[in-house]
Amino acid sequence: MINYFSKYKFFFYLCNFILIFLYLYPGSILGWFLYNDASLQPQITPNLNLNLIVSSNHVYAFLILSLIGFFTYKKIEKLKILSIYLILLSIILEILHYFIPERSFEFPDLFGNLMGVIIVIIIFYFYKKNENFKN
Repeated sequence: MINYFSKYKFFFYLCNFILIFLYLYPGSILGWFLYNDASLQPQITPNLNLNLIVSSNHVYAFLILSLIGFFTYKKIEKLKILSIYLILLSIILEILHYFIPERSFEFPDLFGNLMGVIIVIIIFYFYKKNENFKN
């Protein structure tokens, strides 16, 4: 029997829930908590300028979520499903900003989401390739 509530899977699901909640909440919970103003969004580092601006906060958020997911599901057949899930999650969450008050769809945020996921996919591709080469 597959144990769906192992500590790693639970942590991954918890991180998903927290990210989705923070992402879809109208306004900024972190801004309200840190600055007592829900209209302010905390900025960890300046946005990346790669011929277009990429939101660094979104890169970090999806990089961390993707790393946790890829460490949780190490089997190669699960990595494809996880990759598709993370890419679709990053796109769908940003598209939902069209419909949420106090939120707006922005391409730099979408590119940041996708960049965070793609960086981890590339890292794990080379990790698995190197792991197979050693065996």
